[in-house]
Amino acid sequence: MLDMIRIKPLTRLEADDIRSLNTGYTSLAVYRVGKDESPQRTLFSLELAELQHPFVKHWETDDEELAMLQGVAGQGYSLGAYHDQLLVGIALAEPRRWNRSLWVWEFHVLPGYQRSGLGTCLMQNLVQLARQAGLRTLVVETQSTNLPAINFYRKNGFEIDGIDLSYYTNDDLVNGEVALFMKYKLGDG
Repeated sequence: MLDMIRIKPLTRLEADDIRSLNTGYTSLAVYRVGKDESPQRTLFSLELAELQHPFVKHWETDDEELAMLQGVAGQGYSLGAYHDQLLVGIALAEPRRWNRSLWVWEFHVLPGYQRSGLGTCLMQNLVQLARQAGLRTLVVETQSTNLPAINFYRKNGFEIDGIDLSYYTNDDLVNGEVALFMKYKLGDG
């Protein structure tokens, strides 16, 4: 199937494109995040926990977010994967020049094309684009509840590099959905 896919720069993003690709996720396990703080030290922990019932997450891209993503697509660091004229994968990214990073805002592959190697190919192209631009790292944010994404990013050279306990709400730790930041370090430090 991969020989029928073309990856090329994505400079324009339509609302239907992101809404059809952003299908959400289902996870059979999650990372439980812990924090233990005292005046002498603060410890954070991530512990993998299998679930009795799958965690299913769906969300809608609102008009404000869509406008932001459309702006990101126009910066020259985003890629689309096409099967004929159908957009089947997307990597929306923008550089942060002050710290030489490439922030990956959205990374999706249509369900029928997942587990075919397309996501890895798309990520490899994004890594190459970052290298050519002289950047030092790629950054993704995902949820502690999104084990499929965490496993995909790890398989592709990313590691967990940060946790934000109040990225989504002030009660993320209580709600169990915590932002994890993962990085792929290109070297050139």
